[in-house]
Amino acid sequence: MRILAISDKVVPALYNPEVRQIVGSIDLVLSCGDLPNYYIDYVASMLGVRCLMVHGNHAAGQEFIDPWDLDAPPRHPMDIDLRVVHEKGLLLAGLDGCIRYNRNPRFQYTQSQMWRRALRLAPQLLWNRLTHGRALDILVTHSPPAGIHDGPDRAHQGFDAFLWLMRAFKPRYLLHGHKHVYRNDEVTSTPYHATTVMNVYPWRVIEI
Repeated sequence: MRILAISDKVVPALYNPEVRQIVGSIDLVLSCGDLPNYYIDYVASMLGVRCLMVHGNHAAGQEFIDPWDLDAPPRHPMDIDLRVVHEKGLLLAGLDGCIRYNRNPRFQYTQSQMWRRALRLAPQLLWNRLTHGRALDILVTHSPPAGIHDGPDRAHQGFDAFLWLMRAFKPRYLLHGHKHVYRNDEVTSTPYHATTVMNVYPWRVIEI
């Protein structure tokens, strides 16, 4: 199974009729936030697959912008924030937003608020473990976990609760965005217990 994960930046190579030739055959698109819905819709539609998404911290000002209709609502992506879904044989869950760093109340959370949100997923993940023999395959987030791919500035600090989710429920992957990557030597894939944490900015193909 091949997954295209996207985040934070509209990439002309993907916003292109030749996207299928660039990324190859894709089974699922995952958006880790801060992308306009017209872009997510286009990529998923051109590839002929479903898209699951979480919101980034710039959602209000960026994600809902349509270049032809500024009032257009989101269309095809399925928001999986605080949800556990079964898609194409995979168990996925989502948590949107980033650490609270200014007075914008939307899609920003304190560490304690994210702990409460993560705990809301726990009963569904425990049910998965009972019924499927595993709790979770992929955790989709916007922010990175604390200490993994995050930054020294307040706006890019990661969440402690994500570390607990990985230890407790052992997803194969945690896919995130938020932290832009500008250097070729910057680490974007890190193992943590049974999980591989990946920064997918601006796009990445994952094969499972």
